[in-house]
Amino acid sequence: MICFLTSRMDDPYTGELNTANRFLDELRLRFPHPCRALFICSNPENHDTSDHYAYVTKRMFDDAGLYFERFDILDGRNEELAASLVKGSDLLILAGGHVPTQNVFFTKIRLRDLLKDYGGIVAGISAGSMNSADEVYAQPEEKGEAIDPGYKRFLTGLDLTKTNLIPHYLDIKDDILDGLRVFEDIACPDSVGRTFYAIPDGSYLFINGSNEELRGEAYMIRDGMISRISSAGDVVPL
Repeated sequence: MICFLTSRMDDPYTGELNTANRFLDELRLRFPHPCRALFICSNPENHDTSDHYAYVTKRMFDDAGLYFERFDILDGRNEELAASLVKGSDLLILAGGHVPTQNVFFTKIRLRDLLKDYGGIVAGISAGSMNSADEVYAQPEEKGEAIDPGYKRFLTGLDLTKTNLIPHYLDIKDDILDGLRVFEDIACPDSVGRTFYAIPDGSYLFINGSNEELRGEAYMIRDGMISRISSAGDVVPL
């Protein structure tokens, strides 16, 4: 299995597939022809949002000359077909969104089990990348979650990697949630005994079989400390 676990796949300024850190080049090298794609949502009941982001994603690939024989959406409308849709796809796109909500849906359709023998490509976007880990770090992101004692910060994910990603680092690094700094007061204490990798848009985790590499700028959060480990254009084996 090959995985591209991104913060976001598009360039926010152009709306096109990102060329930073050789993302588009690497994708082109491995893009199957013909390609049957499956866009797996983050919220199974928010059909309009799923349809919109699926359309935007397909258009980005089309604009890059990467065409699909078929492009399906998996959400609450057809969840009973999850096994056959996954099996019949060459590329799975795991949407962005709210990590715990998506995690519940992935668990419901047994996606972790469905991917055990999957031999295609997985492309994760934000929440989809976070939920790809074996044990997911669901960093609080919505109002009330950081101070809710019942909020579960660690969830069972897809087990595509043991690496925990935190996307959109440069966009959210100074954010305050429930009166707490999202990194210094939330992620850093949660990292005691663990390691997280915060990546800005344009960086990604590339997985080819058992080999994993962080591509681009990245920050390691371990035992309460944040340190920059790479810059744009760098490749860091994990």
